[in-house]
Amino acid sequence: EQPAVNRQVLGSSPSGGAQDTAAQTRHDRPMRWLAVCEDDIPSGDEWLSAAERARQDRMRFTKRRTEYRLRRYAGKRAVAVALGLTDRLSDPSRLARVELLNRPGGAPFVRLDGQDAAVDVSLTDRAGWAVCLVGPEGTMASGTLGVDLEIVEDRSATFVADYFTPAEHAFIHTCGASGSDGWAWSANLLWSAKEAALKVLRVGLRADTRSVEVSLDLQPRADGWAALSVEASSGEVFPGWWRRDGAYLLTLAAREPHQPPALLDGGSDLAHGIPTHSWIGRPLVE
Repeated sequence: EQPAVNRQVLGSSPSGGAQDTAAQTRHDRPMRWLAVCEDDIPSGDEWLSAAERARQDRMRFTKRRTEYRLRRYAGKRAVAVALGLTDRLSDPSRLARVELLNRPGGAPFVRLDGQDAAVDVSLTDRAGWAVCLVGPEGTMASGTLGVDLEIVEDRSATFVADYFTPAEHAFIHTCGASGSDGWAWSANLLWSAKEAALKVLRVGLRADTRSVEVSLDLQPRADGWAALSVEASSGEVFPGWWRRDGAYLLTLAAREPHQPPALLDGGSDLAHGIPTHSWIGRPLVE
């Protein structure tokens, strides 16, 4: 059940924005989430399947390879915990049989012991941390849900003027002056929500970010999630959720209202995460 809504509406929305998102939630099939950091990644490659290793070995840039390994481990750990297979986490050869592969369009899927598993996953990473959502088959089919992880970092006034709608621009200014934490979290939260919605539309940042506008509920629930909605210039509205954990912001957007994911045991605490860019000193794989 949602608490009383303290909503910040950015622009007008015939759907009623984030408040209606909370009221109309009707997806009952549970999603769950888990976060891991680079320090959690096992050493060596034994925990990767032959197909995963083959794809990794084609990556020459350290940043891309590290992010690939980070997302693979986040997915394997989340699936193992969700399916009660935690004994595999200490056995690299058995963990390798929990495969995180990609369909031709890029969407990840899980193969367990050589067979497609009846679960859906969605992965996102940023600055040394990755989040995996896991849910029943069909809950995260391509074009139905987008997830995005961002960090609270400074954004220039030029960035805010160029990539946000006038209402969003005004909202950021109400949260604090340029260079303040209020400015940083609000700008990055709106940016993350836009990215999540544009993933649902399957256009990503090829689209004009001002073609979607975000409405936020500023009153988090007891579990840390607060509602949001994103309205596209086409009139489509994508309900979702957001949360802040320390230096990180996590957003979800979907085509239909849904409950926010519950936290899985066995991950690392995103709230204590420190953004890292470990690849900077070694940009190419040796």
